[in-house]
Amino acid sequence: MAPVVTSLNPNQGRAAGGTSVTVNGGGFTGVTAVRFGTVSASFTVISTTQIIATSPPGSGTVDVTVTATSGTSNGVPFTYVAVPALTSLTPNQGPTAGGNTVTLTGTSLSSATAVRFDTRPAVITGNTSTQVTVVAPAAPPAPADVTVTTVGGVSNPLPYFYVPAPTISQLDPQRGPLSGGNTVTITGTNLALTSAVRFGTSPATGIVVGSDSVITANAPSGSGTVTVTATTPGGTSAPGPGTAYYTYLPAPVVSSLTPASGPALGGTTVTLTGSGLTYTDEVLFGGVPVPFTAISDTKVVAVAAGGTPGTVTVVVRTPAGTTSGIPYQYVT
Repeated sequence: MAPVVTSLNPNQGRAAGGTSVTVNGGGFTGVTAVRFGTVSASFTVISTTQIIATSPPGSGTVDVTVTATSGTSNGVPFTYVAVPALTSLTPNQGPTAGGNTVTLTGTSLSSATAVRFDTRPAVITGNTSTQVTVVAPAAPPAPADVTVTTVGGVSNPLPYFYVPAPTISQLDPQRGPLSGGNTVTITGTNLALTSAVRFGTSPATGIVVGSDSVITANAPSGSGTVTVTATTPGGTSAPGPGTAYYTYLPAPVVSSLTPASGPALGGTTVTLTGSGLTYTDEVLFGGVPVPFTAISDTKVVAVAAGGTPGTVTVVVRTPAGTTSGIPYQYVT
């Protein structure tokens, strides 16, 4: 009676051949050949019900048959699987902490058994013939070769770049108007790939990357004191040492001067009363900067400059803007 083949384990293998295949069946006495399609394979008869064969190179799906002195068996299909090939990674960069989803695109990716970033295994979350999705493992800030392993073999590598997280250590200025719109210089590290800047939860506009350590952005409107963060493929910066905090200030107002007049020689101590005066950075009498001390949010004490007899305008400047002018009289 001719031999019978009932199953193959595995029933698929590399196109280059070399897969060890267990041929199960019966009547394996006097076996003279095991063929994959028309190509003979090397084999070892284990028993009358089992043969171990090594697949020769091939392609597509072929029938495996066993020939003995009593005849040739039925055929059982064996599928040759092409070596997987990668064409792209999306994204091709991410944080050193890992945890982000990466889509690998290519060909012959079905039944992926492993994806590695260098030697680090990734968690496979989805798989089709042209795409594999994975969760990237953690790694140091350096390029890693990504490969896919299937029954067909190991794919070509594609580089994936681990990016260190950004940090922010300084803002200039650290304060500005409630309406926003002012340009803030942000200093830190790993800022070259910045894609977003937020003041609290509000996105900034006009982001310009000057270098890996300096970027600028236009502050959005807001209130109170907020944390400024930068986002890159390496993640979002976290509050830490430094001054990554920005304070929104109301526009300054000066409602009165006491006294409202003084000698043209100058030197008169004048109390300016109003609101939003805590962060006063300049007081001008007729356009001339004068010495001053901010006493509270409602009072600034300044020393009048000298001038010619007549009326000049007094203004106060803060990071939130400049007050409307209020008159001061120089007398002889």
